[in-house]
Amino acid sequence: MINFSEIQDIYFILPLVGFIVGLFGTMVGGGGGFFILPVLTLLLNVPAQTAVITSLVATLPICIVGSWGHYRKNHIHFRVAALFMITGIIGAFIGAGIANSISGSELKVAFGAYSILIALHMFFNATRKNKMEGAWTKTKLSQKNLKTLAGSFFGMVAGLITGTFGTSGSAPVLAGLFSTKIPFKMVVGTSLLVVLVNTIFAVGAHFIVGKIDITLVAFLTAGSTIGALIGPRLLAKIQVGKSENKAKYAYALIMAAIGVLMILGRN
Repeated sequence: MINFSEIQDIYFILPLVGFIVGLFGTMVGGGGGFFILPVLTLLLNVPAQTAVITSLVATLPICIVGSWGHYRKNHIHFRVAALFMITGIIGAFIGAGIANSISGSELKVAFGAYSILIALHMFFNATRKNKMEGAWTKTKLSQKNLKTLAGSFFGMVAGLITGTFGTSGSAPVLAGLFSTKIPFKMVVGTSLLVVLVNTIFAVGAHFIVGKIDITLVAFLTAGSTIGALIGPRLLAKIQVGKSENKAKYAYALIMAAIGVLMILGRN
């Protein structure tokens, strides 16, 4: 269902919000729905179900432009992406089946709790990086099998989150990609491609029960598309190296903070 809301003064800051989300979303591997959803529900008081589908539609340009930009920079690992996408699609349909049983307040609490859990996983994964690298060399599982297991599990979780909450599920995708030990920049590009596919299927699954606010979409994408064009080019110029773990810590901290805000602002 399509809706055009009345333009409010606060809407004019949305292009700036969209630009920031598009810029950093394409630099860390997320489509932006993870950040747009809290902005819509906490800042603009948009009803949860409307915010869900609106944020998904608003992130599509970010995913498309960002994926293309990373593809041109050879930052996408297609075999790993395929593992995440196959199980992600299955998870999205399962999640869509339970979406109607979640109220707006319950959605915020569940989204907040999941954000904190994923943040903790990413934090400890970065902390134990050196120890884990030694452990991988001793395990009986091959690197290929490890990537398959990680891709299947985290892909399913990402799809489930997408189908249930309407976000792109970039957090579990990133967590899973980090565990495959592929380079950081390739993690970002591969994540965006997976997020794009998840978002497309999520939009289809939620279109019937959700209400898309085209006015909000227009204001957000006015800035997000520009940010998504700049993000991959800026990332390509950055030497990640020793700062990779710092980037993971920062992203985990942001996710945890958003999780707390969503729980506190559930009413």
